[in-house]
Amino acid sequence: MEIKVLGTGCARCKALEQNVMNALAEMGVAADVEKVTDLNKITDYGVMMTPGLVINEKVKVFGRVPDKEEIKKWIQEEISQ
Repeated sequence: MEIKVLGTGCARCKALEQNVMNALAEMGVAADVEKVTDLNKITDYGVMMTPGLVINEKVKVFGRVPDKEEIKKWIQEEISQ
């Protein structure tokens, strides 16, 4: 599983990254987590507001920080496919 946290390093971006790490740890799921800070790469995903979350190349959310339970749901959806 590949997860990308899109953002320039703001407090909300760091909060999203922490929520992702906590969700993965609680689920016992291994994933490659990458921070994407390049604005050109961020906009390539169609994301105009950070932070953004991409799981397996699918944009799940942007412009807000989802809670850990929401992130766990998206991870589970990707595992099930």
